[in-house]
Amino acid sequence: MKVLVSGSRGLIGSALVRDLAGGGHSVTRLVRPSSKTGGDAAIWDPEKGTVDCNGLTGHDAVVHLAGENIAGSSWTPETKSRIRDSRVGGTGLLCETLSRLTRPPGTLVCVSAVGYYGDRGSEILREDSPPGEGFLSEVCREWEEATGEAARKGIRVVNLRIGMVLSAEGGALAKMLPVFRAGAGGRIGSGEQYVSWIALPDLVGVIRYALATDSMEGPVNAVAPHPVTNREFTKLLGRILGRPTIAALPAFAARLFFGEMADELLLASTRVEPAKLLASGYRFRLPDLEGALRSLLGK
Repeated sequence: MKVLVSGSRGLIGSALVRDLAGGGHSVTRLVRPSSKTGGDAAIWDPEKGTVDCNGLTGHDAVVHLAGENIAGSSWTPETKSRIRDSRVGGTGLLCETLSRLTRPPGTLVCVSAVGYYGDRGSEILREDSPPGEGFLSEVCREWEEATGEAARKGIRVVNLRIGMVLSAEGGALAKMLPVFRAGAGGRIGSGEQYVSWIALPDLVGVIRYALATDSMEGPVNAVAPHPVTNREFTKLLGRILGRPTIAALPAFAARLFFGEMADELLLASTRVEPAKLLASGYRFRLPDLEGALRSLLGK
């Protein structure tokens, strides 16, 4: 299979490219003009609305992972604009370009996020659950709608709604580790908010599965089958690391430090079930949090 991958330098993209190449597949990276990359590459510039159409030609599938980091800084109006444009605008540009190709790819796997559901307490959320409210929910809805041009062209589109990706090499867990190892980790807010997560090896496996499973399309919850509360996550990580977890971050302090981002990322509760994956027969390598953390941390 010949696969085009955007966001190939990120945490997920790097792991996916290694996995695809190791499985004998041909990978083309979709990169910015200023990027330096070895091997095959196609050029695009989402801000300028340009794509190298010739570089997109001849692929069997596309995995679209590119987008501004939502947890990179406080959500100023400028940051929120970049987040929305990088996801909605970039996805629309890519899909419009793919739809114009003489031979478009058969499959597009495009990431979305469980932020689609908003803050829903203990409600169990499946792919047919309605969207929530707030900035992230709006972005995710528009993000998924931006793949419509590809779907209308007959490309099989899979919108992966990804939870918190766990890896010791990057992302949220890697940022937590120094704090927890110093004994300064603890719950955030009440700690009762649900965290829907997935270990990086499973996320790569889900993407590979989505590429290979012709019956899979539309929204797919890419999360492990056992979400936990923030309190449970905190206690378990501390126990595995052998460190105390009593340094709680009150909700008011989280809002003081992070503003709107605190309510939508740190304090929101999303209890998501991977209903489509389980019904289709996908088998998670790391389905429970303790096993996942011990595997990722070598404990």
